[in-house]
Amino acid sequence: MMGYIALLVLVVLVIWAVAVYNRLRTHRNQVENAFAQIDVQLKRRHDLIPNLVEVARGYMQHEAQTLEAVIRARGEAVSAADQARQAPGRAQAMGALMATEQVLGGQVGRLMALAEAYPTLKADARMQQLSEEVTSTENRIGFARQAYNDQVLDFNNQAGVFPDLIVARLAGFAHMGMLASTQSEQERAVPQVRF
Repeated sequence: MMGYIALLVLVVLVIWAVAVYNRLRTHRNQVENAFAQIDVQLKRRHDLIPNLVEVARGYMQHEAQTLEAVIRARGEAVSAADQARQAPGRAQAMGALMATEQVLGGQVGRLMALAEAYPTLKADARMQQLSEEVTSTENRIGFARQAYNDQVLDFNNQAGVFPDLIVARLAGFAHMGMLASTQSEQERAVPQVRF
């Protein structure tokens, strides 16, 4: 009789562990899918930037340093995105991606601010179209980042509660890193209104 009870307890534990593992695996797949949505938008932005630089280059010969900085930042962001694609959710990869995307966003913002000083560039139809596409892509990245962070939160909550925590640790389900905004603190600052 004791043997049957022990066997029954063992079977229940195995079924529970398999159910927890499957739930965690499902959450991890959802995180990977959410990151893939971000990745699509990042690729789109990375593909738009060389076109933006080429249009600006024709008008901004004296701003070669700025244009080179944008291209260099894009290269670093593409490299960080490739690393993040290998391990979506890994805190180190997400941190590197955030940092390089923030630098890229700052450089593109600087380019756009300089473009304001060139009325013919500002009026160029290709520049206007590319600017709109970059802005639209930034908005899509923001929405995809929010969906990704929601999935990471669900995964981390599931993997961090007892008793599921035991299975998560035994199966190697590590805490996943969120993807914070890639905008600089200055861009996110609330404008001050004074009378």
